[in-house]
Amino acid sequence: MQLLSNKLNDVNISATARIHNLLLQKKYLGEKIINLSVGEPDFNTPKNVQEAAHDAISKGKTRYTATDGSIELKEAIIDKFMKENSLSYQKSEIIVCSGGKQVIFNALLATLNKEDEVVVPSPYWVSYPDIVKLCGAKVAFIQTKLENSFKITPRQLEKALNKKTKWLVLNSPSNPTGSVYTKEELTRLAEIIERFPNVNIVSDDIYEHIIYQDLPFYNIVQVNPSLKHRTLLVNGVSKSYAMTGWRIGFGAANSSLVKGMITIQSQSTSNPCSISQCAAVEALKNTNQFIQQNKIIYQTRRDIMINIFSKSKYIEVSNPMGAFYALPSIQKLIGKVSSAGKKIENDSDFVFELLNETGVAVVPGSAFGMKNTFRISYAISDTLLEEACHIIVKFANNLV
Repeated sequence: MQLLSNKLNDVNISATARIHNLLLQKKYLGEKIINLSVGEPDFNTPKNVQEAAHDAISKGKTRYTATDGSIELKEAIIDKFMKENSLSYQKSEIIVCSGGKQVIFNALLATLNKEDEVVVPSPYWVSYPDIVKLCGAKVAFIQTKLENSFKITPRQLEKALNKKTKWLVLNSPSNPTGSVYTKEELTRLAEIIERFPNVNIVSDDIYEHIIYQDLPFYNIVQVNPSLKHRTLLVNGVSKSYAMTGWRIGFGAANSSLVKGMITIQSQSTSNPCSISQCAAVEALKNTNQFIQQNKIIYQTRRDIMINIFSKSKYIEVSNPMGAFYALPSIQKLIGKVSSAGKKIENDSDFVFELLNETGVAVVPGSAFGMKNTFRISYAISDTLLEEACHIIVKFANNLV
């Protein structure tokens, strides 16, 4: 009898894990590394949030909370939705989990059957397809294009949806592209979704507060409130508040779905960390200045990256309007040969040759469903980012 489940046959090991292991080896050997592969802020958690955690420990708030989160945090989340998004939710419509990934996992595990399909725009965050596969359902991809800023069109969406579609995943701002859907674009997509009453929406809004050039944030419920009862809003404190390690995400949805998600969570992790929940309350209430300051820094870094890559005749990049990622195309470099004699046949070859020859780490775009691209995270100091981007351009220029 085999030990491992057949469910793992189609689940991929993260490409970032392979890169991370190689990075550790190089660091151990004393080699200089510039890491542009990490998807997390390089800032420390705000002081007031740290102090809230210390205070929670000193006051003994170290015991179990309700499975779906503390009342205090739920109230802070409800206030956030009303104040920032003009959306009203009840406590029974909120669930707090150990990160946004668990919110999505709980929802899909609670709802998917083997005949169901989940529509995922490509490129995508690496976990979306594999969560669907672990739930035993099928993934249907919508391939986007760089020239359309990696956003799906109403025509593409209408063609992809059918009677088997249970969920559509939308992520704006996007990991890995940084693309942001406008109010008008979401409105047109919502009009298509309305024609398919069987379709529910995962709106992954984790990068909500990282948007540039005064572009306003909208999710699909804001532009079409009639879709609220079949939309799961996913958010958290990881990205905007530099709290990736605290593992707090939250979801807002109809109470029936939330009840099912609570059942799943009660038999897996139970409640999220009580101390992290106390810290998250403080983050949601008192860190707006922190968010605004960091957004300016990220935009400066984005501009550094775009300015350097735009001068390359081999690298094409769409200007990201949010998050802290970009997905440059290296299509023009496929077939060229590195100084070490390695032929660049795909994006993985490019990424690993770049790392081996220069010490700059990025992620193959194929891991996100877009071949012959690479993902860069510019959540790194201006100086290191500028150095790394120049190295990437030089490496590309030296391929023959």
